[in-house]
Amino acid sequence: MCGIAGAYHWPDGGPLTDRLTKTLAHRGPDGEGRYDHRAGTAEVHLGHRRLSIIDLSETGAQPMVKDGLALTYNGELYNAPELRGELEAGGVRFRGTSDTEVLLEAWRRWGVDGLSRLRGMFAFGVFDERSGELVLVRDQLGIKPLFLVRRGRGVVFASELKALAAELGGSLTIDDTALVASLLYYWVPDNRCAFSEAEKLPPGSWVRFRPDGGADRGTFWSLRRVAEEGAAHEGGFDLNAVIEDSTRKHLLSDVPVATFLSGGLDSSYLTAIAAREQPGISAYTIGFRAEDAKFEAMPDDLGYARKVAARFGVDLHEIEIAPQVLDLLPRMTYHLDEPIGDPAAINSYLICTAAREAGVKVMLSGMGADELFAGYRKHLANQLAVRYQRVPAPVRRSIASVVDRLPVATSKRGLRSVRFAKRFLSFAELPEETAFRRSYTMYDRAEMAGLLNPDLAGAVDDVLTEHADTYHDNTLSDFVNRMCLADARLFLPGLNLAYTDRSSMAASTEVRTPFVDVEVVRAAFRLPGDRKIVKRQGKMALKEAALSILPAEIVHRPKGLFSAPLRAWMSRDLAPLVREVTNEGELVKAGFLRREALRRLVDEDASGQQDRAKHLWHILTLEYWYRGAVSARTA
Repeated sequence: MCGIAGAYHWPDGGPLTDRLTKTLAHRGPDGEGRYDHRAGTAEVHLGHRRLSIIDLSETGAQPMVKDGLALTYNGELYNAPELRGELEAGGVRFRGTSDTEVLLEAWRRWGVDGLSRLRGMFAFGVFDERSGELVLVRDQLGIKPLFLVRRGRGVVFASELKALAAELGGSLTIDDTALVASLLYYWVPDNRCAFSEAEKLPPGSWVRFRPDGGADRGTFWSLRRVAEEGAAHEGGFDLNAVIEDSTRKHLLSDVPVATFLSGGLDSSYLTAIAAREQPGISAYTIGFRAEDAKFEAMPDDLGYARKVAARFGVDLHEIEIAPQVLDLLPRMTYHLDEPIGDPAAINSYLICTAAREAGVKVMLSGMGADELFAGYRKHLANQLAVRYQRVPAPVRRSIASVVDRLPVATSKRGLRSVRFAKRFLSFAELPEETAFRRSYTMYDRAEMAGLLNPDLAGAVDDVLTEHADTYHDNTLSDFVNRMCLADARLFLPGLNLAYTDRSSMAASTEVRTPFVDVEVVRAAFRLPGDRKIVKRQGKMALKEAALSILPAEIVHRPKGLFSAPLRAWMSRDLAPLVREVTNEGELVKAGFLRREALRRLVDEDASGQQDRAKHLWHILTLEYWYRGAVSARTA
């Protein structure tokens, strides 16, 4: 896991690459390097910051140059041993044991045709000295990021947007539609970028830049196609064997590996498998201040984590999340690159920081299981909504009237069941795609329009249309798998993988996600929806597989939350800041957000009639991101 950057046909590209690489130093504190070469009438420069995981010697250093190819690479190839054996059988001689050299030789042998053979997480740039061409590639599922800016015949790229913004800020324009999207989702979807001139290379794709200024693009892996092929699959398979194989491969490392252990199904499942492969493995878990957990009515995840650790001989490290939120908010906003309003990023950062301080560079996470196996409450809720629509209209109106009058919190305690009921009724009578969007996003169209400058009404429509287009872009007849596919294309790369990458790399730690693996994804979409949600239980196929190693009390426990006590933070730590931002924030002064609409959100939350904590948290993250972006543009 590393930080990569580079410039191609770009004025002053060498010093620029050095500055980009320096900004990425947290991604790779173990080494750095730069490669320079002529590319036709111009030059190419590749930069690298190394986090040494496999082959810690200099034979794994980057950029790696060998027989006319130069590679700067961020990621891990979990099938590197198999690829290496195949290449050696074909006559390739290796200098070291790194997966970087395997990738370089695989590219030499197969080029873009070999990309679908790669199993791992990766973003890389490879330059061919003979043709003068630069190719950029991003992994199948968007685990690793790659940002780029094109200008004329040139291109500059980096692992993080902040590096490009720091150097090109004065020439970059904030994309208002991306910010509108971030308000809807509380993150920026992968098809958009916070700056108009920048872009994210799409998952499963490549782009080739030629010395004549031309460029070609291609896709080597399609999640939609995999899902559709899965729907047509006939015959059974052993899901547990697929997950065990993925987890074993994700343990490949020359440095210690630990796990996230929340005590929930996903992290417990992976930890149990990992502990069987590496007895005594370390795990890290979080708890919250007692008063915060009580106010938020949070489940006792810590107790379950202790049970799993004791059963499987895991060395458990417990971290209490009682952060200095006012200090962490601007720091996390900087590291997250774009406005992301999920406080789980703070948990991830603090866990990875503690692990790194203990000498751990690599962590396994259960990220992705909920998206692929229908484990979120929204999946069950949307299925229940179809049945709710059959309830007579007068009865539905009576239910809605009663729930609307209920408070979401008292002065001492949050009422989670009321919050869930209000959330459910906000989408339960809507059409399928609209209901699904509304079940996990922040506002409906009218609320968005009321919050924003009226000139942005067209941007609101664009964002809603993009969601509908993505949701409907498949031929699946299975409602549950349609939701899972939408999550894997939108929610997973846009939010969960994005914040996991940025927050972990901010602590110079690599997080691996065994569920977000091409073979696990293929298996997930071979399962029909009625095996994922059974009666009122989500993620049933995964639970059945996990019973081969986990006790039933862990498998069937109530769903945990890898989140944060937002209502407690808002009512205590952050209350003065909320007032400042809603009254005199830069977004209000710029006319992007309406002051009166923000005040209504604050009042609704303060009265306890509506839960607006997540909305207000995201307003704060958006405000801090905007301040940083404006500062970079005027520096």
